[in-house]
Amino acid sequence: MSARPLKHFVSWGKKIVGAARTYRDHAIELGNPVPTEPFVFLKPTTAYIREGESIKLPYGSTEIAHEVELGVIVGQRGSCIPETEALKYIGGYCLALDMTDRIAQQAAKTKGLPWSVAKGFDTSCPVSDFIPLEKITDPQNVDLWLKVNGEMRQSSNTKNMIFSIPYLISWMSFRFTLEPGDLILTGTPEGVGPVKEGDQIECGLADIVRMTYNVEQSNSN
Repeated sequence: MSARPLKHFVSWGKKIVGAARTYRDHAIELGNPVPTEPFVFLKPTTAYIREGESIKLPYGSTEIAHEVELGVIVGQRGSCIPETEALKYIGGYCLALDMTDRIAQQAAKTKGLPWSVAKGFDTSCPVSDFIPLEKITDPQNVDLWLKVNGEMRQSSNTKNMIFSIPYLISWMSFRFTLEPGDLILTGTPEGVGPVKEGDQIECGLADIVRMTYNVEQSNSN
């Protein structure tokens, strides 16, 4: 395990690895094919924000999409991890939002370009406090929910994922060395939608943790 406290992963973790289209109904609602193997993207760690900070609309955007997710925090360094050993590499969890500039993402998809601008802008990865392992006995059976201005938008359970969390960890580790403090975003369920300046997002992970973020216009717009 890392000598640095994992509860401070936001301060020193090296990367954020996001899994896309891990819930069948979410892939369908966006008109994407249901994948047969994982598809991932990276966010820079400058995307992190904590409660008390605001989500800022990226330059040139007037709305972005909310995606609530279970975050897995890597506890020890590993590469080419067997799926049967993958759970041993989890150091803890968090609740996370993968904020997405959907217009920029669609433009990138049309042109066959990377999603870096759409996924990696500043404030695009709001997270909760660190959740110790003992708080989530089964990461493959935990409820996720999200409300915008009090209206329920997303409500599902990680048991509905196409790829299991051990499978995702193993698959990723054969492409990237996973290091302590790295955050794995495990994907979002159906119900994603836009938010704009002035909206408030409230989301939760069962009754374990909840968090609230406000959406503001970026000063650079």
